[in-house]
Amino acid sequence: MRVPRSRVTIPSDLRVVGVAIPAAGSGVRMGGRRKPFLTLGGRPLLAHTLRPFLDHPQVTCLVVALSPADMADAPAWLRALDARIRLVVGGETRRDSVHAAVEALDPSVNWVLVHDAARPLVTRSIIDRCIDVPGGEEGVVAAWPIGDTLKEVSSDRTVLGTPDRSRLWGAQTPQAFPRDRLVAAYRKAIDEDFRATDDAEVYGRFGGATRVVEGSPWNLKVTHPEDLVVAEHLCAHPGVLEGRG
Repeated sequence: MRVPRSRVTIPSDLRVVGVAIPAAGSGVRMGGRRKPFLTLGGRPLLAHTLRPFLDHPQVTCLVVALSPADMADAPAWLRALDARIRLVVGGETRRDSVHAAVEALDPSVNWVLVHDAARPLVTRSIIDRCIDVPGGEEGVVAAWPIGDTLKEVSSDRTVLGTPDRSRLWGAQTPQAFPRDRLVAAYRKAIDEDFRATDDAEVYGRFGGATRVVEGSPWNLKVTHPEDLVVAEHLCAHPGVLEGRG
């Protein structure tokens, strides 16, 4: 069931921006290590992730959803980093953690950016593109065009087909949405136990249309141990990040 479409739009210069950061994952693909608290360039990875949003003048509130264990023993540096940061207990799935974080945003927020805790190389220009997109009903997804040839494969790895990559983009975060419509969409997703791998899928099912804006090839998510090595190199060469995205 789709949430009724509002006719009210939110001009970009009137957007009061909040950021929801799901950070309650178990880090299975990282060998069980909590990704937000890994060290990157001498600082916690999550500190790198938060900094570009804290430096943005339109961001008024950030909510980080932590696992129950991390919430019970949240690091002092995170609690002291900035008064705009709130901590909440996340859920068993990313969907549940995003829902908890979005619900906890300050009531004044009307435009929400959802961003992966383990995506530490986001830049100011990517954030700007997610805030400054025209209109006010569509969702926005930072993404990058697929460069590799893709193969659809079966469970036994037999190639079934080759999708047309000219129409395919790799979704990243931030993903941005009007707050009221995102809240309603996530409530419906919880009610119907709809599982999704990103916020745009939830919004597309229950909230409305989405469009992509340009992310960056360097806006990577730290998922596997080798990703941390790449992120370390990029942190040591910030000019690469600033050069494109």
